[in-house]
Amino acid sequence: MLQLTGLRVGYGRTSVVHGVDLEVPDDAVVAVMGHNGAGKTTLLRAVVGLLRPQAGAVLLDGEDIARLRPSARVRRGLAYVPQGQQSFGQLTARENLQLVADASPAGGAARMADALDLFPALRELLGRRAGLLSGGQRQQLAIARALITGPRLLILDEPTEGIQPSVVAEIEDAILTLTDAGGLSVLLVEQHVGFALAAAQRYYVLESGHVVDTGVGGEEREGLVRAAMAI
Repeated sequence: MLQLTGLRVGYGRTSVVHGVDLEVPDDAVVAVMGHNGAGKTTLLRAVVGLLRPQAGAVLLDGEDIARLRPSARVRRGLAYVPQGQQSFGQLTARENLQLVADASPAGGAARMADALDLFPALRELLGRRAGLLSGGQRQQLAIARALITGPRLLILDEPTEGIQPSVVAEIEDAILTLTDAGGLSVLLVEQHVGFALAAAQRYYVLESGHVVDTGVGGEEREGLVRAAMAI
């Protein structure tokens, strides 16, 4: 589905990501790991159109979308959940979801119901202002909001950062449920190695903007990945 070839991205004249090659197949979870400053978020920002690559290609179904606006990429099936459990804090959880459902093509209401089925704890919080939710609840809300757009590729930036372990497990279960159902791929940036390898079929490790390790997922790979991240 998604293929990055020779991707170089940065800010001004400074490159942060250097010639990265990466693939996300259909109906798969791919994890990108690395320490802070490795270039993970910069990579995602190039995929969703918030940064224009300095070189290389961003291919979606074989089409280079590197010059498309973010809104055009959303229409092609990309959904991005940035780092930080972002929401409209003064609006209720229901209003946060309804904004996206109302702006979505036909089926927004049904997808809102499906998203709440995926995160049933949110149903009891629909009347609460998003700013009063816990970090884990806001993260579930952010993912649910992205799912209402009906994406083919869900892009998650550090979805478990600062979240209690019980909610981490719920998010992992939700990701696996979505990909098992088919029709959705996930590109996941994550520092929680155990979570990433449990969810992903393939992983990439970034160090200073370069891919230093890649392989198939699975919890048995955790030692190898931690060794690669210690480079």
